Amino acid sequence: MKERARDSGKIIVLIALMLFLLSGCGGDSVDDKYEKTGKYLKEMTEETSPSVNSVGGEWVVIGLARSGTGLSEEAEEAYLYNVEKYVKENINEQGQLDKSKSTENSRIILALTALGENPADFAGYDLIQGLSDMDFVSRQGLNGTIWALIALDSGDYNIPDVQDGGRQTTREALLDEIISSQTKDGGWALVGDTADPDMTGMALQALAAYYEDETVKDAADKAVRCLSDMQGEDGGYSSWGNANSESCSQVIVALTALGIDPNEDERFVKNDKSLIDALLSFYSDDGGFKHTLDQTAQQASDTMATEQAYYALTAYHRFTKGQTALYDMSDVK
Repeated sequence: MKERARDSGKIIVLIALMLFLLSGCGGDSVDDKYEKTGKYLKEMTEETSPSVNSVGGEWVVIGLARSGTGLSEEAEEAYLYNVEKYVKENINEQGQLDKSKSTENSRIILALTALGENPADFAGYDLIQGLSDMDFVSRQGLNGTIWALIALDSGDYNIPDVQDGGRQTTREALLDEIISSQTKDGGWALVGDTADPDMTGMALQALAAYYEDETVKDAADKAVRCLSDMQGEDGGYSSWGNANSESCSQVIVALTALGIDPNEDERFVKNDKSLIDALLSFYSDDGGFKHTLDQTAQQASDTMATEQAYYALTAYHRFTKGQTALYDMSDVK
């Protein structure tokens, strides 16, 4: 009997050892991949200075700044130099950086705020002024409205008086325009009347700060249900018919801004696959992220996908640590 008990004990120990070893074979954890991607992007900014651009520009700056990884001193100085040069070459008397795209102002405002700079007085220019004209902001459609509100709220900026008799931008007007654009299925769309995850996620990012308002809460709750219904069986999202990482990223930023855990909330777990699991499935061996799963793990990652995945994981990391949301930069000194 003692021999049998001894043998049983050995078997239990062996099984426990096997389970322990197998648990380490599942690949890097969320934190590991997050850290590696941060290192990958930081090295990228050291090789090529961030510029004023939707790729290789503000989004990588925001992600690194908000993660705490930060840019190197040289990369940050180079970026600020590039912004100053761009502003001087492009700004008009109304403080607008582009004739039709207010997101140029909004994107740079977010990056400067993340770096602790003052976009209301950057190199002698007021970039907030450019968002004071509601007609200009609305000219870009829902994208313009959403990102203007996010940018203005990132540093709780006062909206200057509009110049030359334009229509004054207010937070109420921005909110009204976003909410009135909600589709019947509960989300938002860039075009058409069927919600897509990217625009729904971005709209929620703008609305999150106003969730205590009953009208906003009603719209946001409908959108959360819409996103849950849209989620695929693998935990991810498709936009324009293609499963992609960027859609996952936008929804993660939205949910964390609303205080919803994209890794644990049962509304966003399908077949035991969470939204975080879905995003990590796009991870590439070089430390970046792929746009679609058609790319093999060995192929070079996609820069836009990597930047968005990183700031989404930054939003999630900040959420798990009880820090302010990605675009709530009230903690920046």
